[in-house]
Amino acid sequence: MADLRLKSLIDDKPVKMQVELPASVHRDLEAYAAIMSGEGGDSIAPQRLIAPMLAKFMASDRAFKKAKRANKSV
Repeated sequence: MADLRLKSLIDDKPVKMQVELPASVHRDLEAYAAIMSGEGGDSIAPQRLIAPMLAKFMASDRAFKKAKRANKSV
């Protein structure tokens, strides 16, 4: 498997949202899902990657974490 930043998907209760993505982002999600699925692995739906990618991005954003700590009502 490629050395991807996203290693696995956590099965959690979802909250339904509807978003529009640029076609290029959708193509990249499809490519990422195909790489994660690997040779003969279980197929991963591209939309399942969005939440973990966003979570990983927010977890790595120091300014966001600092602002979130400062504003406890968020």
